[in-house]
Amino acid sequence: MNSRERVLKLFKGEEIDRVPCFSGMGNVTETGINKLGYKFAGIHLDAKQMADTAASTYKMFGFECGVVPVDLCVEAEALGCVINVYPHAEGILYPTIKEKLIHNEDEMEVKIPADLARRGRVPLLKEAIKHLKADIGNEVAIGSYVLGPFTLAGQIMELNDLLKLSFKKADKVAKLLDVMADAIILVAKEFEKAGADYITVREMGATTDVLSPRVFKSLILPPLKKVISEIKINSVLHICGKTNDIVTSMMEAGPTAISVEQKNDVAETRKKLGKDALIFGNYDPYNVLVSGDENLVRSTMRKCIDDGVSAVWPGCDIWPTVPPQNMVAMLDEIKKHGGKK
Repeated sequence: MNSRERVLKLFKGEEIDRVPCFSGMGNVTETGINKLGYKFAGIHLDAKQMADTAASTYKMFGFECGVVPVDLCVEAEALGCVINVYPHAEGILYPTIKEKLIHNEDEMEVKIPADLARRGRVPLLKEAIKHLKADIGNEVAIGSYVLGPFTLAGQIMELNDLLKLSFKKADKVAKLLDVMADAIILVAKEFEKAGADYITVREMGATTDVLSPRVFKSLILPPLKKVISEIKINSVLHICGKTNDIVTSMMEAGPTAISVEQKNDVAETRKKLGKDALIFGNYDPYNVLVSGDENLVRSTMRKCIDDGVSAVWPGCDIWPTVPPQNMVAMLDEIKKHGGKK
């Protein structure tokens, strides 16, 4: 089976020949960008460049997907935040939010623009997904991602303020998160229409490193359920940090699979969720894949598989400066070891 068949069968719970190696988050590399003659800053504003760069990770290394976007500002920009994409910058510089939408507690009554699906770079992302589908869609699954409601709220207002209000005025935050969920659903539906095979909901800001499992269940879970229930294609819920205490709640949100990072004890998570749960993870994409040597890359991939992941998947975006030899070692080790149970 090819990579596309392997990943789509995995999502369906069907038997596959080995553990796949893919992602639902950023997976562009500087090696691919340079080979194409592009600049990192330029790919955020050009659908074809974005798609070409995302496809290059599969074409050059066999990474089993193509994923866009590359940054985390798409929904915030569509809602009205001013972003800086640093169009003339050299090297790796991700877009940032220059002007928040909410400046104080009194501005939390946010309304979704009627033309949200046509604002900012949402149309550009749809075009990029279509380019990816046409280019490599017969060979690999095409993914996209949206932010989770809490994470998006932390983009359009100061995250520290949001965290404080989550304890002091949870009802007010819950109301904002419900609006964020509606906005995310609109964007996700556009990515579905464009042809994505799966969507990752990235609720990075709601980690139990800063929020208790109780707060997660009462405040974060309801809007997550709302978003995921409206995604009609395969869905993955990703949360950063120490997630062992909330993995059952993550599954309760209703995704096809959950994604956990290197702070999660996957062997323990597997025991909690059972043999049939789809658990994606959980190597450190910087300290292993970028900074580690080939031996560390290979041993980490084996540990992920031995601990019981359903797919080998990074804990966050792959940082673009990843050495090409480490990408080669990762895929080679998974092909060698991924069929062993």
